[in-house]
Amino acid sequence: MGPLLLAPLLGCLVPALRRARLYRPGFAPTASDELPALALCATLAWGLVAVTAAATAPESALGWGELLTALVLTVLGQWALRGVVHGARRRYARLHPGSTLIVGGDGSVREVAAVLHAHPEYGMHPVGIAATGQVPGQEQGPGPGHGTAPDDFPLPVLTGHGDITRAVIQNSVRYAVVAGPQPLDARTTATVRLLAAQGACVWQVTAGPGSGQAAPGHLWGFACRRLDPYPPAPPGRWGKRALDIVLASAALLALAPVLAGCGLAVRLTDGPGVLFRQERIGLGGRPFTLLKFRTLRPADPGESATRWSIAHDRRVSPVGRLLRRTSLDELPQFWNVLRGDMSLVGPRPERPYFVEQFSQTHPGYQDRHRMQVGITGLAQVHGLRGDTSIADRARFDNHYIDSWSLWQDVRILARTATSLFRLGGS
Repeated sequence: MGPLLLAPLLGCLVPALRRARLYRPGFAPTASDELPALALCATLAWGLVAVTAAATAPESALGWGELLTALVLTVLGQWALRGVVHGARRRYARLHPGSTLIVGGDGSVREVAAVLHAHPEYGMHPVGIAATGQVPGQEQGPGPGHGTAPDDFPLPVLTGHGDITRAVIQNSVRYAVVAGPQPLDARTTATVRLLAAQGACVWQVTAGPGSGQAAPGHLWGFACRRLDPYPPAPPGRWGKRALDIVLASAALLALAPVLAGCGLAVRLTDGPGVLFRQERIGLGGRPFTLLKFRTLRPADPGESATRWSIAHDRRVSPVGRLLRRTSLDELPQFWNVLRGDMSLVGPRPERPYFVEQFSQTHPGYQDRHRMQVGITGLAQVHGLRGDTSIADRARFDNHYIDSWSLWQDVRILARTATSLFRLGGS
C-alpha cells in the first residue's frame, strides 16, 4: 500500500510546499521557522490522499492511527531533511561567501557593512557600495564616480550605472543588500533593477518599527525581504530564442551572396577592415561586440565610443552611404543573433558612454536592459532611430518588454521588412 500512496502523496505535497514558498526560502532560513508551514502542507496532502483512497478503494483506506502516524513521520522527516540542507548551506556560505554590493545613500549602509564583515555566517562578502545618495563619511576618490568609504568598511563607492555594471562583472556579484527605508526612491529602484537584471539576488533590510510585516529571517536584527523588481518571464520566451536561431540561420544562408558583395564593395572602396566592431551594452547591462560593415573609419577609439551620429559626415564614402540608407551595413548582426548576443527584436543596443549618460537623465532608460537587445524593435518601426528622442525610445522599449508576446515579434519583423524598401536607414 505504501508505494501506491507515494505518487498521490507527492502530487499533493509538492504543490503545497511550492505554494507555501518553501522551495524559495527567505533570508537565513531555519527548519524550526518552517515547521508550521511543513505541518500544514503535510496535513493537507495526507488529508487529500485519505479522502481519495476512501472514495476510490475503500478496502485500502487508512485508519486514524495509520493516518496520524504517517502525518507525524512525514513532518518530522521533512523537518530533519530541511534542517540538514539549511545547515549545509550555512556552512558552505561561510566557507565560500558570495560577492555583495550594498545599495543605499544614508548612514544605514555603514551598519549593514559592519554586520556583514562581523558575521561571515551570512555568506556575503561586501565588495562595494552602490551609492544612491551621499554616504556619510564618503570622500571623493581620484576617478569620476568613485570614492572611498569610511574606515570601518573601506569599500569602493560606486555612483554611476557604468561603475556598478563593471563591479558586478569583475567581482561576479551574487547578492545585493538594499539598506534604507521603504518605499524605494526612483534612483534606488533603477539601481535595484540593474542588479536584478544581471542575476543578483536582491534583499532589502530595514530597522525599527513601521517596516511592514517582517519574515522570521533577519540580518543580525535587520528585517529582510526579497525584492523582485521584475515579474517572471512570460511563458513562451523560449520561443523567442528558437525564432531567432531559425530566422538568423536562414538569413545568413540566403543572404550569403549579398554579404559577400557588400564586403567586397567596402574592401575595394575603403580599404582593409571590412567589419566594424564596437562595444555595445546588452542584456543585464553586459557588454558585447556588435558587428557591422564599416562605413567610416573613426579617427580614434574615442570618436567611435562617444560620437553620436555620422549620418552627415563627409568622410562616409558613397558605398558606405548606400549601405547605411539600405541598412545593409547591419547584416553582420545576424551573427550576433546566432551567438546569443542579440535577438532579432528588442531594444536597440547602445554604447557604454551613452548608456551611462542616458541612464542619468532619462528615467526608465536602464530598464530596457531587462530583455535581450535586438536588431529591430517597437521603437524602430515607429521611426525612432538615428537622432530622435531618447525618452520616447525608452518608453517604447519598456512598453514592448512589458507587453511582450511572440506574435508581437512577428508583427515587428514584418513591419521592419516592409520598411526596408523605403530606404530609411540612419
